[in-house]
Amino acid sequence: MLWRSEVIVREVECRSLLSESRLADYCINPYVGCQHGCRYCYAESYTQRFSPRKEAWGDFVDVKVNAPAVLSKEIRRKRKGEVFLSSLTDPYQPLERKYELTRKLLEVLVEHQFPISIQTKSALVLRDLDLIRRFERREVGFTITTLNDNMRRFFEPASSTAEERIQAVKKLKKEGVRTFVFFGPMLPYISDRALEQDLRRIAETNVDYVYVDRLNLKPGLWAKTKELLQRELPLLHEKWESVLIAKNDYYQNLRTRIEGICRELGLEVRFCF
Repeated sequence: MLWRSEVIVREVECRSLLSESRLADYCINPYVGCQHGCRYCYAESYTQRFSPRKEAWGDFVDVKVNAPAVLSKEIRRKRKGEVFLSSLTDPYQPLERKYELTRKLLEVLVEHQFPISIQTKSALVLRDLDLIRRFERREVGFTITTLNDNMRRFFEPASSTAEERIQAVKKLKKEGVRTFVFFGPMLPYISDRALEQDLRRIAETNVDYVYVDRLNLKPGLWAKTKELLQRELPLLHEKWESVLIAKNDYYQNLRTRIEGICRELGLEVRFCF
C-alpha cells in the first residue's frame, strides 16, 4: 500500500459524530478528507461545500481526535440503529494505523450493540476482526472498481490492491461475517474490460451480495476528470464524454450484461442505477 507522505494532517475536534443517514440509521465519518485520493470521488464536492479547502482532494485529512469521547456521550441519547462507516471518507485509510479512531469507535458501538455496516477500500479492516466478531449484527463491504491493478493504482493511488480486498472478503466470510462488494463506480471501458472474469472472482469469495453503481460525477468533477483523461488516458476521453455527458445507452447495456453474468454465477446483485 502506498503512503501519501505529502498529506497535510490536522488534528481537530468535532461537536457531534452520529448523524442520521439515508445509507443506514446513522453514519459516522471519523475523518474529513481521505488519503486514498480516488480521482473520481464524489466526497470532494460535499467537503468543499461545507468545509472549503485549498488543498487538492487526497492531499489533506482532518483527524477528529475527540470522536470516541463524543460518540460515548451521544450514543446514550440515541435509539439503537445501524451505523454506516463511512460515507465521506474511508474509515480504514492509512492514517487509521496511527490514530486508531475507527477501532476506538467500534469499541463504543459494540458496548451498546449498535449494528454496523463498514465499507472500505482497505484490508486494514482485518485488524479489527476481534471487535467485529463481537457485534450481534455486522457486515463489511469492499469497494472494487476493477481487478486490474494498474488501473486501480491510477484511480485509487493509496488504496489496498484489488487482490488484498478479495482475500479480505474471503477471510471475513470464513469468520462468519456478512460481506458485500460495492462493484463501482463502474468506470466506463475500464471496469468492464474483464467483466465476467472479475465477477467470477468476486463470486468465488462467497460474498453475500454485490452492489453495482455507475459513475456519477458531481458538479465540478467533470472538468477535472476531462483534463485528467486528455492528459493521461486520451483514448478514453471521447468515450467517457459520450457516456457521462451525451448519456448514451452504455450503462443500460452494462446492467443487462451484469444481470446475466450474475444470474449464471448465482450471485445476488443490487443496482444503484
